[in-house]
Amino acid sequence: MRIDLASVPGNPERPNEDWLSAAMPAAGGGVLVALDGVTPPAGDTGCAHGVPWFTARLGGRLTELSGSRRDMPLGRILAEAIRTTADAHRDTCDLSHARTPQATVVMVRWDGAYVEHLVLSDSVLLLEAPGGGVTAVLDDRLDRIPRELLRTQASADALRNAEGGFFTAATDPAVAARAVTGRSPRERVRAVAALTDGASRWTDTFGQGDWAQCLEVLRKEGAQRLIDRVRELESDPARPLTRGKRHDDASAAYAEL
Repeated sequence: MRIDLASVPGNPERPNEDWLSAAMPAAGGGVLVALDGVTPPAGDTGCAHGVPWFTARLGGRLTELSGSRRDMPLGRILAEAIRTTADAHRDTCDLSHARTPQATVVMVRWDGAYVEHLVLSDSVLLLEAPGGGVTAVLDDRLDRIPRELLRTQASADALRNAEGGFFTAATDPAVAARAVTGRSPRERVRAVAALTDGASRWTDTFGQGDWAQCLEVLRKEGAQRLIDRVRELESDPARPLTRGKRHDDASAAYAEL
């Protein structure tokens, strides 16, 4: 089994708000967890801790439970991790604030029989079949919202974790039921990859290749090189970004099963 991870902050002077982890339990199989912390606008968020604290707490709990509790489906694990993370700062912070720390989630877990996955919000999971075909597992609710409805912070806040909007892992365990989940027979998956949107830009923003070609870069050149390629594209003044930050936190994980 081969696992390759890389995570790079968008700004070296600011903490990386992503979380990336892998586990290989003694009982066999493995786990990948990738979180992309949502950077809030300047101002009050109701929380004294911040996004890096939140993603570390949530990501650590997801990794622990995914590796140790094979009897729990990933949706239940996400709900439990959200609950315990919220409990850790419920007495000190305003968890009802629309900009309370939150994150996108990708989880993938495998054993000798199955590969399970969960995706919440706009990070990406890639599943490669033995024949080389690649399936991108996406939660595209945010992309389906017209850009004019996200033009202001107030309008985006109104659509966050709301019907007709998009969902992130924040304080409500019930959001786990909104995640995109699935399970594949182990023999139908030979490799998996998890990308936060700072790394998936190679395909979905800059169009340098399709998802199969993106996964091939991960296999041949490694997770760090994919991120380096994205940074080179972002730094080219002839390629202005259509939206978002010029440099975002970027994380990529690749595992050959």
